[in-house]
Amino acid sequence: MNETFINISKIIERDSKNTTYKFALLRGTIDTILDNSPFILPVGDRVEIPLGLLVEKWIIYYYPILDSKVNIPQKYGTNNNLAFQEEFKPVIDFYNQFGGLSALYNDLRTKGISPSVHKEFFALVRKLKDTITKMPMRYIGGSIADSHYTIFKKHSNANLRQTPSQNAHWLINSCGTFTIPKDYYEAFKVLGSFVSGTDNILFKWAEFSVNASNALIDTPTAIHHILKSPITERDVAVAKSLYKTILEEKGKINCVWTGETIKNYDVDHLIPFSVWKNNDLWNLLPAKPSINNSKRDKIPATGLLLKQKQPIIHYWETICSAQPQRFLQEIQITLLGNKDNNNWQHTAFSQLLNTSKYLIETRGYTEWRP
Repeated sequence: MNETFINISKIIERDSKNTTYKFALLRGTIDTILDNSPFILPVGDRVEIPLGLLVEKWIIYYYPILDSKVNIPQKYGTNNNLAFQEEFKPVIDFYNQFGGLSALYNDLRTKGISPSVHKEFFALVRKLKDTITKMPMRYIGGSIADSHYTIFKKHSNANLRQTPSQNAHWLINSCGTFTIPKDYYEAFKVLGSFVSGTDNILFKWAEFSVNASNALIDTPTAIHHILKSPITERDVAVAKSLYKTILEEKGKINCVWTGETIKNYDVDHLIPFSVWKNNDLWNLLPAKPSINNSKRDKIPATGLLLKQKQPIIHYWETICSAQPQRFLQEIQITLLGNKDNNNWQHTAFSQLLNTSKYLIETRGYTEWRP
């Protein structure tokens, strides 16, 4: 493991870089692993990850940079356009009419990319897929070995084709997979948040942009755009409206954590928003305000989750009956993966337990019990 950490440090510090692609590859891989995606699978001494998840991360990273009114160079040279910049522009222009990155992200995660920009979005995904696999995946690790595809390898190459629904599932199923060594996966899983923090990948990315601009921009400006997220607020309006309807129909609602009947309630992020910027409907449940305030940014203990399994699943089923398409799309991506939907409640709850345990035991977040 020590050798792995040394190699990661060498790659960040010493690998030759003409663009920010290597930073984006490392950051995207780490972020996908830290998301604890259910689509990540062990394959012998390596770990397999859907390339579509990485493509999604690159869309999120590069949209605000390419959309910025301030030039934030991502490549050295007089012609500093990125390989996929031409394909990205019509997608940015379209979604800027409807809310920008957040609108694109919401479409991708739920109902799918607008048919009005299907052709352009498909061309962007194809170009990103080719750029990632043929550029940074091929050359990353040059400082530790005199060969190509030292760490990242394409594992399967699914047939990317246009379909009526271009969403996150489509990305995952259509872009194939890649693998990394298991020891790199474990290193990213344990210390990935430090590796991709401002002292390393993000800072180096911003530093690169400042240098490439000949200091025409400053580091805070570059970091501001690089760190921009598609989730800009805790949008819980749909869940709050749903619970209000339940209250009107039943006259009461129970706190998911204590079981107490309550008339006033907060919509609690089951996995805290500060830990996992996730506003999926399954992650929004009613809680007594004082209980929600005591929970704050802590992770529910696995014992507590097991004790409250029945009310959690009850609320999931209630929300699903009211918003089936959105609910099932969201829970598939974050908790179910490729597992059978026939018994989705217990499969999703099992992954929730796994995520809670991972966040507490591996990531070091504080365990919470009411």
